[in-house]
Amino acid sequence: MRTGPIVMAAVLAVAAAACSGGGGDSPSAAGRLPASDVNPTARDRIHSGGTLRWPLPEFPAQWNFHQINGSRGVVDVVVRGLLPFLMRADARGVPHPVPEYVVSAEVTRTKPRQVVTYRLNKRARWSDGRPIGYRDFAAQAHALSGRDPRFQVANVTGYRQIARVERGRAGEVKVTFDRPYADWRSLFSPLYPATTCDDPAAFNNGWLNRLPVTAGPFQAGRIDQVAKTVTIDRDPGWWGRPAKLDRIVFRAMDSSAAPGAFANGEVDLMDIGTDAGALRRAAGVPGAVIHRAGGPDWRHLTLNAAGPVLSDPRVRRAVMLGIDRRAIARSGLADLGWPVQTLGNHFFVNTQEGYADNSGGLGRYDPQAAGRLLDEAGWPRRGRYRARGGRTLALRFVVPSGVPGSKQEGELTRALLERVGIRVDIRPVPTDDLFDRYITPGDFDIVAFSWLGTAFPLSSLRSVFAKPHGDRIQQNYARTGTAAIDDAMDRAIGALDPARARRLTNEADRLVWQEATVLPLYQRPQIVATRAGLANLGAGGFSEPAYQDIGFTGVDVP
Repeated sequence: MRTGPIVMAAVLAVAAAACSGGGGDSPSAAGRLPASDVNPTARDRIHSGGTLRWPLPEFPAQWNFHQINGSRGVVDVVVRGLLPFLMRADARGVPHPVPEYVVSAEVTRTKPRQVVTYRLNKRARWSDGRPIGYRDFAAQAHALSGRDPRFQVANVTGYRQIARVERGRAGEVKVTFDRPYADWRSLFSPLYPATTCDDPAAFNNGWLNRLPVTAGPFQAGRIDQVAKTVTIDRDPGWWGRPAKLDRIVFRAMDSSAAPGAFANGEVDLMDIGTDAGALRRAAGVPGAVIHRAGGPDWRHLTLNAAGPVLSDPRVRRAVMLGIDRRAIARSGLADLGWPVQTLGNHFFVNTQEGYADNSGGLGRYDPQAAGRLLDEAGWPRRGRYRARGGRTLALRFVVPSGVPGSKQEGELTRALLERVGIRVDIRPVPTDDLFDRYITPGDFDIVAFSWLGTAFPLSSLRSVFAKPHGDRIQQNYARTGTAAIDDAMDRAIGALDPARARRLTNEADRLVWQEATVLPLYQRPQIVATRAGLANLGAGGFSEPAYQDIGFTGVDVP
């Protein structure tokens, strides 16, 4: 099941606890993982009709994916069936134009400025009857540029490089960049209507608990805030190949409840993640199919550098050195049949072209070095913990209460950091509140979740590591950065030669490691259980599904 949006989004991943030794790893073993496993099936073999029951790990209120509170995986999963995505990645992570929206999209000029020309499908329309066109592109480019702080955007990468959007010949939109932008294919996906992006109030609040306008194979049905379900129905006005399914019902439930719901036939698929117990239970369900793929998603720990203790980079580096990443990776991946490898990069995962382990000294487990850094930072060890000025060095590790194993992951981190004299207080919070009430406002010291990767790793992640400006953190939940990191990322983003872009991306990654704010743990497994007969959906890896082609084979259709 491909859940990674074009702009990186955060979702919860599962972890369990154990203990071991640490170090960096090469990508060789993980390179043998399948690129995609989705039961690919021709449309003429798929039954027309039926309801797909799809569980989600949380129930968001914000359905504007580009708004800071909406930029998460669950929103992406739902709106992919409702809104225009101009590009769709294949199993190799190569993006291709989606013909229902764009007939072609290409760089038509590179000098004096880069120009991309989109030739739109003339049949493409919003559900309110308006044609999809120039105004939608121009409004979204302005709203996401970062030039107007009233738009609370999640990511400005790419859009801030746009100099102007113009009408071309009939059905054409021309986008001119003020400097080269290699990942232009990442833009305008999803595309929102001009009515959303023309007005900051509509952008920030117009999609709260509602899906007002659509343009996809499905149309918005009911959002039930009591049952925590979102229903989307086949859209008879869709101009492309009609959706095979009658509807999809997305249902939010704690990850701990998903295995029982799948075993009881209440849902048709389940993201197993790293829950070995869920894997064993799903494998025992008659007719269940287990899909596995090496995907772009990765688990990490984010340190809040705006806090009074972690604002000191020496303390952040000590925390990283005091955490045995291989122990956490082994605990999270135990009994899954998945390679136990730590991740040494913030932009590329182990199986991806361009991957290099840039962790250096910070990637190793070295409690002695951690202790020396804490001494240097003025936190001498006094008995069990370190203290100065009458206060103990203590960090709040916020964990989502509804995710199996998350508390155990916190417990493992607590045990490891206690060895170097750092006290960790674990704070369970409701899963639905994790981002809105804790991560985004900065009410934490340490938090663990997974970033969802895409075919555009640097463009997707620039907002995660870009230096914040005032209160505008975008997705930089660590709340710190440097001009050197920003410049390095921009050089990589502007490199049109892929080999050069990968080299420059790794240069940027080495600077991110030095800042010591995000500690990569491991490439997250894509392990998905589905009901027998579910076609064109499963563990997609880098590939992204065409929702109109999802359905069931045979006559046993729910």
